[in-house]
Amino acid sequence: MKVMVTGGAGYIGSVATEMLVESGYDVVVFDNLFQGHRAAVHPGATFILGDLADKAQIDAAFEAHPDIEAVMHFAAYSLVGESMQNPFKYLDCNVTNALRLLESMDEHDVRKFILSSTANLFDDPETIPITEKERIVPGSPYGESKAIIERFLHWLDKTGKIKYCALRYFNAAGASETRGEDHHPETHLIPLVLQVALGQRDRLKIFGDDYDTPDGTCVRDYIHIKDLAQAHILALNDLDKGSRKYNLGNGAGYSVKQVIEAARQITGHPIPADVVDRRPGDPATLIAGSETIRKELGWEPKYPSIEAIVETAWNWHKNHPNGYGDK
Repeated sequence: MKVMVTGGAGYIGSVATEMLVESGYDVVVFDNLFQGHRAAVHPGATFILGDLADKAQIDAAFEAHPDIEAVMHFAAYSLVGESMQNPFKYLDCNVTNALRLLESMDEHDVRKFILSSTANLFDDPETIPITEKERIVPGSPYGESKAIIERFLHWLDKTGKIKYCALRYFNAAGASETRGEDHHPETHLIPLVLQVALGQRDRLKIFGDDYDTPDGTCVRDYIHIKDLAQAHILALNDLDKGSRKYNLGNGAGYSVKQVIEAARQITGHPIPADVVDRRPGDPATLIAGSETIRKELGWEPKYPSIEAIVETAWNWHKNHPNGYGDK
């Protein structure tokens, strides 16, 4: 099967591309390199420099590769905090770019779609872990953009246009042997912690230690990037049975202090950290449930512990202290 991966030069998309290629898929990566890195694209994939804001470029990609059967859609702006400051960027670009892509897919008879969605759909969950039955209350314009796309997909499925799977998850983390996390600026906890261990920043900030959690710091769900990519592949292979939505998580969260302590043990660095004021809008605990995908697709994380996740990230960052070196 030939698969187009939008955002295949980014963190999650590049690892998904790697695993698709290694699993025998023919992969076309479509990326504008605004946030991604050309060096992150697996050499076994075909790379197209293209922008989802330009439908003619999307059409040209499908016309150049008429045997594409499916799309994995990772390309999006994805910073929750930024979306609160600039909602138009998210509610415009994320939504309209996805619509252009879906319209072009329909015109070129591509009927399978895997959406990289988000557990930010659930800002105020009634139950933890968060299951697919949880009501959708997006926590930001970013979360809202994914909720809108999911609703579009619902109707495209109902009208026979597309079969889809939406995968909702929180914190992708860790690295493969050759691909890891390189964002500019970096906002994610694990790479920030490891930047301290590498001497690239002096200290870490902990935003609040008075939450209703065992150690007072926020608890979050971390899912290894390879486990996440594997879930996308399993979902793609099962799409002929019908569209669906899955929440993805390890089922057990880790606190900020637990992540830092794991990094201290693995790196041998003291990683000094200062407690500062809470950030507005940070819930105490967010954990995504994944019993449905485990039962229906047999998905099982191979890297469930925070130590395993941090260790793979540390191995990559040690070998790539400047990331991909192209920014």
